[in-house]
Parts: sequence; C-alpha cells; structure tokens
Amino acid sequence: MTRETRGHTITVEPSHEHVRVVRGGQVLAESHRPLVLRETGCPPRYYLPPADVRLDLLTPSGTHTHCPFKGDASYWSLPDAPDLVWAYPDPKPDVAAIKDHLCFYDVEVV
Repeated sequence: MTRETRGHTITVEPSHEHVRVVRGGQVLAESHRPLVLRETGCPPRYYLPPADVRLDLLTPSGTHTHCPFKGDASYWSLPDAPDLVWAYPDPKPDVAAIKDHLCFYDVEVV
C-alpha cells in the first residue's frame, strides 16, 4: 500500500526478512514476518506482530504522540529504556496494516 500527500509518501509492505531486537544481551523480539514501513525523510521501520515481541518485558508508558500520516501512537518502556517501542492501535486507513504491530528504534535485520 502507498500513500502520497504533497511529496510525503508512506508505503507498508510485508517482508520475510529476519528481524531481531536485542538489548542488554536479551532478545526482546524476533520475527520472520515484519511489515516494512517506508516514509519520506525517515529510515525504514519494521513493525512486528505482537506474538513476536516479548510483551512480558515491556511496561506501557504514558507517552502518546500524533503523526498526521499514521495517527496516534502508544509507547512501552524497559526500566532502562523509556519509550523504546511504539504501536498505532488505531492507525489511519492508508496504513491500517500496522495496527497493533510494534516498532522499535533499533533492530537487527539478518
């Protein structure tokens, strides 16, 4: 899916890349079925299905942000890493595929 608004483009595509999130030697997430979101001016972001994320290690944060292209994001933290991961529980229709998928700032693509 592609959305373009005045020079701003977002695409969301399924991927079969192996994506892993490790922090402090602990695997927080590992997926062979991420969604890749590419957005003008931003690095590619991998959105992972919740079943592939160690949600038991994350604590919901009070942080919420708004993106005019994706919607409102909610965040989760580790004790030493605030707002490490985010998700869009009710994304805009053009990026509906990322609903409830989680995204981390730093991932390994192997």
